[in-house]
Amino acid sequence: MAEAARPSHFSASSIREELDRVLASPEFRTSKRSQDFLKYVVEHAVSGQADLLKERTIGIEVFGRSTDYDPGEDATVRVKAGEVRKRLGLYYAEQGAHDPLRIELPLGTYMPEFRTGDTAPAQLEQRPAPGEAAEAARRLKPAPRGPRLVALAALLCFLGAGIFWLRTRPGSAPLDQFWGPVVMGSAPVLVCAAYVPVYGLDRDTNPAPRAEDFVALTDQFVGGGDLIAVSRLSTMLTRMGRPFRLKVGNDVSFQDLRTGPAILVGYSYTRWQEISRELRFFIDGTRRPIGITDNGAPTAWSLPNLPADRRTDEDYAIVSRVFHADTHAMLVEIAGITQYGTDAAADLVSSPDLMAEALNKAPRGWQQRNLQLVLHVKVIAGSPSSPKVVAAHFW
Repeated sequence: MAEAARPSHFSASSIREELDRVLASPEFRTSKRSQDFLKYVVEHAVSGQADLLKERTIGIEVFGRSTDYDPGEDATVRVKAGEVRKRLGLYYAEQGAHDPLRIELPLGTYMPEFRTGDTAPAQLEQRPAPGEAAEAARRLKPAPRGPRLVALAALLCFLGAGIFWLRTRPGSAPLDQFWGPVVMGSAPVLVCAAYVPVYGLDRDTNPAPRAEDFVALTDQFVGGGDLIAVSRLSTMLTRMGRPFRLKVGNDVSFQDLRTGPAILVGYSYTRWQEISRELRFFIDGTRRPIGITDNGAPTAWSLPNLPADRRTDEDYAIVSRVFHADTHAMLVEIAGITQYGTDAAADLVSSPDLMAEALNKAPRGWQQRNLQLVLHVKVIAGSPSSPKVVAAHFW
């Protein structure tokens, strides 16, 4: 077992070197918020400022929450701590298995612990006494090799079968159960990002522009929230060991969606909105205020004060997982009214803790049913908080 140690048992430089290794690993470099969280708690532990490692303080200083932030209403810090624990576990199970020290975040605290590596020094070989050598040699005389090789081969086959079963058996966590029908086949998962229409203007030739001087750029830009969402999903699929293909905007055809499971990211303003219009919950960009409809009827899940620059302090999003009758394949759609909702929805469907919280009241047998989740997201200092499920539909 590795030996627990207080920060003083290691030099500050060795702890920071380990922190740099962890932050640069695949488990952390795709999540800036996980990096910020871990760096904050480690630096304050090394500096002897454990009194600042409290949920409210972390929420304000790391995640930009306001001074009236209520941890009871916003579980961002608790959820992120759980995610960081899992990322640390993945790192030390593989790439960091032989690091000289380990960073751990025990349950129930935000104070990290630092432990020595699990590699123990080899024991010194002791020479047997001269009178014992012959007896030891007689007892250690090798048995016939044939039976031993057969037994070894059988053991390797057994271990291989066990590993295969562990890798292919359905997961019991809600996150695994949500994605199970999507990744169960052998076909690669198609991850599709949408182009966002942007109007361009050459100011050098149009100092006093008119409406006709703006040119629609329909296939050149992808939203920031959509890119973050694609990054989260790609990382998750890589960890699952599932092959996937990434396509953008007009490069995605209806035939593509017929070849296997697909994840549509941020498609509420594109031609692919027709795919989800028939579902119960739908983001209708033609209505004012823009919002989510329920079987075609407007709801309170709207943004009546959405400014032109789309910087808002709240957002709504929809997560759908359906077996689509037209494509005859599993389809997952992740879309917010703005980029904040899309980012938060992707965070939910790639986070074990958030998914467990979102589906804790799901009906029995939901794993084999189509589903839609409507999410509400608070946006604080330009960053979405952990989303909350405000409506769900299973069929």
